[in-house]
Amino acid sequence: MSMLSFMGALEIGLIFALVALGVWISFRVLDFPDLTADGSFPLGGAVAAVLIVSGCNPWLACGAAMLAGAVAGLVTGWLNVRLGILQLLASILTMIALYSINLRIMGAPNIPLLGEPTVFSPFVSDDNAYWVQPLVLAVIVLVVKLILDWFFASQMGLALRATGANPRMARAQGIATGRVTLGGMALSNALIALGGALYVQTQGGSDISMGLGTIVIGLAAVIIGETLMPSRALFIITLATVVGAVLYRIFIALALQADFIGLQAQDLNLITAVLVAVALVLPRFKSKWRKPAKNGKSANAVTGGQP
Repeated sequence: MSMLSFMGALEIGLIFALVALGVWISFRVLDFPDLTADGSFPLGGAVAAVLIVSGCNPWLACGAAMLAGAVAGLVTGWLNVRLGILQLLASILTMIALYSINLRIMGAPNIPLLGEPTVFSPFVSDDNAYWVQPLVLAVIVLVVKLILDWFFASQMGLALRATGANPRMARAQGIATGRVTLGGMALSNALIALGGALYVQTQGGSDISMGLGTIVIGLAAVIIGETLMPSRALFIITLATVVGAVLYRIFIALALQADFIGLQAQDLNLITAVLVAVALVLPRFKSKWRKPAKNGKSANAVTGGQP
């Protein structure tokens, strides 16, 4: 893999690290199977693209994209909490509705951003864009990760974690689990929409179909990170999620550039499915490998190491 390809994979991986953190909040913290990501990711891109083309500051456009994503998450949470619709079905309904909403926002299937200012414009030139953009994204991801670490150590964050772990016990402790769930879903999709806003600024435009498979990529990043860096410490868990997203994109780039495999760009979904399947199976193999080792140690302890 060339350095240019590696930096490109790193750039996309860092963007999807934000998506993975949002997916981690809904799936792991809240235990809420949320498919809204496939709609909130292009929603963030659509809002940011329209505002940037209209002359808005790119950073303000990212903030507006996060706000739009938060509203999408609130709608999903409201359908579940207030109307009693099943979590998965509520997210599917929101995702389907967002397709039409995104088309309404953009007014066309795509919006080009070539020549428009972006959050990277003050830092990049024609010679250094390939490494400066990943650096800027790394700083953004680091700031978001540290804010999340601080938030989940706060009283509100602990209430969010308690709601996902045991809603009945959380209600017994006086936590308004409905409101907490709404807040958690808003936070989750705000991060995913931020990823979409940054994605369109690196790719030079927004497209209505760019959200396809977003939830799979986010889940793959979470699973890969948990497999490679298992831990109960919050700091490590969020770090593992970021690392999982970056490694996922690097694995994809390696697979597509391996001539002996013969894979092409249209095989991206196939590679994704294989990577997710491997990541899901690996923990089982690890537990099987550990059991014989533990049994061997316990047997030696009982016999005193004698045959």
